[in-house]
Amino acid sequence: MGLSISVGMLHDQARNDPEGFEYHRRAFDRLGAALGAEGIDWREPPLDGPPQDPAFSGGFPYRHLTRLRRVLALTGRGEPVTPAEEDGAGWERDCELIQDEASMFASHLICHADNAGYYVPVDFVDPLFLPADAGVAGAGMVGSSQRLLSELVGIAPALGIIPDGLRAPEGPFEPEQFAWQQLHRACLASLADGHAIVFH
Repeated sequence: MGLSISVGMLHDQARNDPEGFEYHRRAFDRLGAALGAEGIDWREPPLDGPPQDPAFSGGFPYRHLTRLRRVLALTGRGEPVTPAEEDGAGWERDCELIQDEASMFASHLICHADNAGYYVPVDFVDPLFLPADAGVAGAGMVGSSQRLLSELVGIAPALGIIPDGLRAPEGPFEPEQFAWQQLHRACLASLADGHAIVFH
């Protein structure tokens, strides 16, 4: 199993999954209402005209996300980014670094559920933690597409990535590079069309 990521998912569901369409349409309504209560004016764009292909659809194993968060935690502390050794003694320590960064409630990449939730194309500084009774997936944690993109660009050099010249992932950072590319493409699609990035 792994993380699926979609941008503009209602287009595909309107065409292929009516029940899923209604479920996610209601979920977007809850999200928009909860954001409005926080003073953020955003709604998932309505379907105008015939359904189209999603703006983005992709994903990767959950472990790739943890490895990418590790890179952000290391760079944030000014530490060198070395290839991850998930079966080594340093892995537990690196996971603790991620938890330390999460406790700062500042990173949009780190302060987000692994398997559910949203990033919306609104530029707010810190990740949002919506109340439980709002019924927003991902434990109510919502990130900004703009801020996620900024964090990704910030860690790109540590992974040997030139954002304007992407190439196929390779070498010891292949999992991190692949996850980076998927999230980067999702951010660009979200900002271009105003749709939320959906983890599901």
